[in-house]
Order: sequence, then structure tokens, then C-alpha cells
Amino acid sequence: MGIRVIRLSDAPVLEQLLRENRDWLQPWEATHPSGAGAVPGSVSMRPTIKAMRRQLRSGSGAPFVITIGGAVVGQLSVSEISGGALRSAQLGYWVARSAAGRGATPTACALAIDYLFGELGMHRVEICIRPENAPSLRVVEKLGLRYEGRRAAYIHIDGAWRDHDCFAITVEEAEQGMLSRLGASLDAGARPPVQ
Repeated sequence: MGIRVIRLSDAPVLEQLLRENRDWLQPWEATHPSGAGAVPGSVSMRPTIKAMRRQLRSGSGAPFVITIGGAVVGQLSVSEISGGALRSAQLGYWVARSAAGRGATPTACALAIDYLFGELGMHRVEICIRPENAPSLRVVEKLGLRYEGRRAAYIHIDGAWRDHDCFAITVEEAEQGMLSRLGASLDAGARPPVQ
């Protein structure tokens, strides 16, 4: 299991995963309040991947794919990377139903958090989750993230403004590293060299 920086060549497999997992992912996907926007997987991911890679180059985001045995099974995005006195970032992710429960998501999050703390010098990372999303709540539980509270009507998800529970961790709370805390096994070359 692991993560690597997203590539343009990942577009077809991500599109296929999004199409095949519509019923699994739709309840948790961000939507535009106006109702505009394409159904994920119904249009090319190439423009989105290009935009994500621009964020990577500018330092405002870091887009990864989640892998098991080298095969892409989902995506993890680091957003809202802030420097200065804040030094914070947010994680968002999704995986195919076939990857759920196999440790891929907690491992991917642990790798990303270790990268953010160790390589980018972040101080705090947060993950916001809908309270009804039991599989994602299990991810933050496995990682030992601290519950910070509920954000009412925080993100437009699946056609409505939805509450989210916020979980966070600081570098001081993860002294030994998130991956060692999780005790995860990795695919060879799974640590995320950002290119």
C-alpha cells in the first residue's frame, strides 16, 4: 500500500473507478450548490489533474493516488496548505469499494501526514468527515486524530450543505510518525517523493 503523486496518465483509471463506484462514493462527494458540474467519472479527469499539479508546483496542494500492490485504488488530496504562523493543511480522500477495509486509506493518510510534517514542515493537519460516514470515522480512529468539533453546514455534499466533524493532529502529537503509529506495511517505493 502507498501513495504517489498523481500523473496525467492516471486519468483513465480514476475515471473508471469513479464510474464503477458511483453508489459507494456519491453520498460523500462535494457538489456545487448551483447544481452545475459533471458527475465524477463522466468527463475526463485530465483538466482536474492538470489543475492539481499546478497546485503542487505552487505549494498550495499535493495530489496523490492511493495504491495497493502498485494498482491505483483511489485518490488523496492535500489542500489548504498554509505557511507562515499557521503551517496547516487539510486531507481529503476516496477509495474504491474493493479497497475499503484493507488498510489502504489509513496508510495513505499516515504517509501524507508524515510527508507534511517531515518534508513540508507543517504543524497541524486536519480531516473533516460527515458524521454519517462510518468508514472514514474509522480511519481517523485508527490514526488517533483528535476530535475538535462539528462544523455545521460546512461543505456542499451530495446536493446539500452538510455538517462535518473535524479531526486534527499536530506534529507534537505525532512524534514517532504516523506510519509507525499505524504499524502499516507498504508497497516498495510507496513513500511519496513529490515531483
